[in-house]
Amino acid sequence: MKRLITFLIVLTLVVVGGFKAGVWWLANERLAEARTSLESWGVLERGTIGSGLDGRLVLTGGSWQDFRLTRPLEIGKLEFDAGSPLTLLSVLADPELMPVSWTLRAEGLGLALESTMFRNWVTAEGETSEGEPALIVLSCAPDSRQQLGSGDLRRMGVTSISGEVMVRQRPDGLYAEVSTAGTGSLEIDWPGAQLAAMEPERVFENASGAMDVTVRDGGLMRRVAAYCARETGLDVPAWAAQAVEAMSKGFEARGLNASSQLLALYRQWLTEGGELSLRLDPAAPFAGIPVYPEAQGGADLEGWSVSYNGAVVPEVYLRELPPVVEAAVAPVETGSDEVAGEPGWYADSVASAGQWVGRKVRVTLNNENVVEGRLVSVSDRELEVARVVAGGEVAYPMLIRAIARFEVWRLGRGQ
Repeated sequence: MKRLITFLIVLTLVVVGGFKAGVWWLANERLAEARTSLESWGVLERGTIGSGLDGRLVLTGGSWQDFRLTRPLEIGKLEFDAGSPLTLLSVLADPELMPVSWTLRAEGLGLALESTMFRNWVTAEGETSEGEPALIVLSCAPDSRQQLGSGDLRRMGVTSISGEVMVRQRPDGLYAEVSTAGTGSLEIDWPGAQLAAMEPERVFENASGAMDVTVRDGGLMRRVAAYCARETGLDVPAWAAQAVEAMSKGFEARGLNASSQLLALYRQWLTEGGELSLRLDPAAPFAGIPVYPEAQGGADLEGWSVSYNGAVVPEVYLRELPPVVEAAVAPVETGSDEVAGEPGWYADSVASAGQWVGRKVRVTLNNENVVEGRLVSVSDRELEVARVVAGGEVAYPMLIRAIARFEVWRLGRGQ
């Protein structure tokens, strides 16, 4: 009897030891592969590897240093629960064998803030606008071009961002939750979405539709509004009105008009914060905000599915602006302004932009923004100009209706 008990104890220890050793070795291999695949983006430190007999893999003391940021993201504890020990071993041996149900938790996350969070080479190119004004503009200085940044958060007393993350994959969809200390929380419930370890970007393809998102600011927006209003020399209502006007102009530059309820909701969120629940569709234009023709009547318009502090907000939508009727463009005359053989910027009609594909152009928009670069493509609705950003080329699409002036760098034709 004693021999049997001793044998069972030894066998149990061997099985447990073999399981933990196998998990450690497989996890170390997978994390080494992840580190290699991410080495162009940053440095992943895995920390120590542990496991549980119930099918959990636990990493403690890890970190992620993104090359674009000056501070690393500290990861106190990262736990993956596969549901059973055999499933955990299968997933570590072949990540494509992810089960239909699993849970990932990250605790003790922390990112210390500095006055400048992005490295110099990231911001060296300066202007990265696509030629359209931004929708979210939170000015926090007398110069309206200076936007809310990490330095402002530090001066508000937010010296770091800490919290935890939980991602739960279910057979019927994906649920994620981000909770932070003092800076709010985010919940996402996405029916039909399936997150794959090897191809996470495919989650946008297999999702059956829109996701339900709930945002709670944790009192942060009131602090932001009070701070930015003081820094700009305005009172809070005037500062909020400035931000709302910027959003309205941003939509107009995109050929759209925001409903009064949409702008009022944005103003309320800026000044009071609270809980905002909305339905987002990543595959739809403007994340699923309804867009209606300019002529469609107000009684027929179904608003965006959004609620503020538990109350449904009606009539939240976008309208298409009437098309800009362009006068007939007279042929570009070459006169004394053009010197034969002399290179320079010469105006041309947008209608003839197609003949300048591949050439250097300069586009002035209705909002007076200027985009200069190589003309990539031209369509009936928009044209694309490629600019050099951070060592590479990025193509920026611009609506033709938003273009006020089109110029080409070429040789003058003379008389």
